[in-house]
Amino acid sequence: MNNYEKAFLVSGRNTIIHKQKKVDLVIINDDEDPPLIVTRHGVKPFKEAVPASRSEAKERYMELVDISSTEVFGECKTLLFVQALNNKEYKIDYSKANTELFIRVHQDNYI
Repeated sequence: MNNYEKAFLVSGRNTIIHKQKKVDLVIINDDEDPPLIVTRHGVKPFKEAVPASRSEAKERYMELVDISSTEVFGECKTLLFVQALNNKEYKIDYSKANTELFIRVHQDNYI
């Protein structure tokens, strides 16, 4: 049995729900797309070096979320929704990466 509990849930075809306050999520979509970090305060581009392994991420209180892995969605996404712990749902549009429209608040109170 695996005692490893993920810090996120997958909902539907393109929604990730952050569920652990102590662990930040580093979301990776594709090699060309910028990585994101989901903290308890929201979603923003990840400017630091992406952890090379799960153990390195764990040391930094992070969890790597590779969207294209079979454990998550199994394919790269153009549109992604992230429900953060600050009670907001964010819309990530990878077709608008590096613009103001890349990360937007989709819903203020999703609960």
